[in-house]
Amino acid sequence: MSETPILRSGFVTLFGRPNVGKSTLLNKIVGQKVSITSQKAQTTRHQIRGVLNRDGMQIVFVDTPGVGKPRTALGKRLNDTAKEARGDVDVVCFVVDGRSGVGKGDLFLAEQLHPANTVVLVNKIDGMSAEQVGQQLIAASAIEASAYFPVSAQTGDGLESLMDHLAAQMPEGPAWFPDDQVTDTPEPQWVAELVREQLLRTMRDEVPHSIATRVTEWEWPRIRVEILVERESQKGIVIGKGGSVLKEVGTKARQQLPKGVFLDLFVTVDANWQQDPASVERLGY
Repeated sequence: MSETPILRSGFVTLFGRPNVGKSTLLNKIVGQKVSITSQKAQTTRHQIRGVLNRDGMQIVFVDTPGVGKPRTALGKRLNDTAKEARGDVDVVCFVVDGRSGVGKGDLFLAEQLHPANTVVLVNKIDGMSAEQVGQQLIAASAIEASAYFPVSAQTGDGLESLMDHLAAQMPEGPAWFPDDQVTDTPEPQWVAELVREQLLRTMRDEVPHSIATRVTEWEWPRIRVEILVERESQKGIVIGKGGSVLKEVGTKARQQLPKGVFLDLFVTVDANWQQDPASVERLGY
């Protein structure tokens, strides 16, 4: 009689300040895009789960919004979302930017973590010399943790050693997801996020934080996505001259969806929604 193979499984949260590369890291780890990315802060607004399956192991990674000083009700909610993801997990990977170095904000956030289940990831080491990486690891040692790893979310350098370490930290347990599932993000949320990602990459700096997206109709293959802004002046910017911006955003978002999808984008104004906790809640944040 054959024995049931032992499975090690658990949860790992990616936590840190904005723009340290958590979402890019998650995508690289699971081998496909499950979290949108951009150079703008507040790109990630939800807890995004990505599942890594290997022989005898399943690790569920939780991507979180970057934690910074909140200036709006949305910012406060995103901080709360990130902090909630630190509890009831097996390991917290605290991600810092290896290029800009460990700052006061990193040290402040690190004080809220439990060293025994914290692993520090010095990210963005691609293009850095061995000496520079060493200096950043020394700086990161100011954060009390159980282990430290230099990694590159862009190239994947250092991730194999990190995965081996995390696998050893996982307890015996069940598979939380089927072995062919990579994320649990609902399809409508994913489509809305793809649209917002392209807006973030297209819009000038003062507009992106004011944008929210949500699917209002789902009659496959027709999907209608509402883009919310806070002011009438922003509406014109998002639409673009002759609808040029919406057309570009729609084209780039469709390229990441199954062939034949019809994406209908429209823009509405919800005045100062970021400052209104009820609006933030209504939009699913």
